[in-house]
Amino acid sequence: MSETVQQAYEIAKKQYAALGVNTDEVIQKMDEVVISLHCWQTDDVGGFETPDASLSGGGIQATGNYPGKATSLAEMRADLEKSLSLLPGKHRLNLHAIYGDFGGELVDRDQIELKHFQSWIDWCKKMGIGMDFNATCFSHPRAADGFTLSSKNEDNRKFWVEHVKRCRAISAEIGKQLGTPCVHNTWIPDGSKDVPIDRNGHRALLKKSLDEAMAVDYPKEHMKDAVESKLFGIGAESMTVGSHDFYLGYAIQNNKLICLDMGHFHPTEQVGDKISSCLQFVDEVLLHVSRPVRWDSDHVVTLNEEVQMIASEVIRNNFLKRVNIGLDFFDASINRIGAYVIGTRAAKKAFLFALLEPTSMLKEMEEAGQNFERLAMLEELKTKPFGAVWDYYCQQSQVPVGEQYITEIQQYEKDVLSKRGFN
Repeated sequence: MSETVQQAYEIAKKQYAALGVNTDEVIQKMDEVVISLHCWQTDDVGGFETPDASLSGGGIQATGNYPGKATSLAEMRADLEKSLSLLPGKHRLNLHAIYGDFGGELVDRDQIELKHFQSWIDWCKKMGIGMDFNATCFSHPRAADGFTLSSKNEDNRKFWVEHVKRCRAISAEIGKQLGTPCVHNTWIPDGSKDVPIDRNGHRALLKKSLDEAMAVDYPKEHMKDAVESKLFGIGAESMTVGSHDFYLGYAIQNNKLICLDMGHFHPTEQVGDKISSCLQFVDEVLLHVSRPVRWDSDHVVTLNEEVQMIASEVIRNNFLKRVNIGLDFFDASINRIGAYVIGTRAAKKAFLFALLEPTSMLKEMEEAGQNFERLAMLEELKTKPFGAVWDYYCQQSQVPVGEQYITEIQQYEKDVLSKRGFN
């Protein structure tokens, strides 16, 4: 154990204790902050359906061509294992349906089965982590016209309904085998590039499709359903069928999780402000922590005010057991493992910072109308020795402290990623 880290932590511990915060208890509480790592950061949302699988259409776009992209299950798992080795605390895997173990066989999405994901379940068992799952309703010929579950082409609509049905069944088995509920998230890119006439028709079809796809109830200890809205997407600038209003209503009516993605709202909207509103009416929410830059651009998460507000809202209201935390970004312009580690560490830091807040003291000030005092204390907290507690937490978790992870990722790039070249 580094003596310098220990000494800095003891100083920080005393400063936070003066505010009524026990840093040892905070570090133990961090075990409850479980983040689901999105597999698609390793390969730019390509998947393994075909040997040359690549992103196409559906309102999603990864930018950049940094060398070293994962092009196989083995490479992806190696990258995930390296990333997990550099992260403090507990985590999960978040997998899209296009990442099945298809063994070189072309399996269309309405034909996927548990066997195509059993090796992922076994890998999660080996790693000692839980797993979440997503239907992949994009980048497919049957999504080429911009519609999936809300398609007026009945053959296409039924195809996507069957896909979601199968994904939910797979998710339930994932949760059963791993002993922790699998969150299955449904997001579709459906929408119109220009002004549509029949918005209602598509939304009625989406509701019908969701009702059909989710007709089977699975035990919540095995699987939880989430539905994810979006403001707009590429090719869906004028109307998105699955809007926030639509899915929030559907989630409330059908007791589903509402997924709040940080990039799926107007730039001036604060996702953190939506958490306590939604949790008045639904049992749980799913968060997709990202960093939109002017739009849903899925930049690598950094420790900014938006992420901090989300973490603070969750911690201040004791919502950890009702909030499922996932990441959703894909940056192909920098080292992909580096992107993973920066983003996940940033999200974890936000929750640690929130746990170090003397919430009871701040609430008392607020209730007493001491708004000056409240604001002053919030400002002073920004320069408390939070970094010393973070370093100690990393050291206790036996992962690199501070900037040490940079060197490890550089070495991994030299030893592994550089040998893959450009894809």
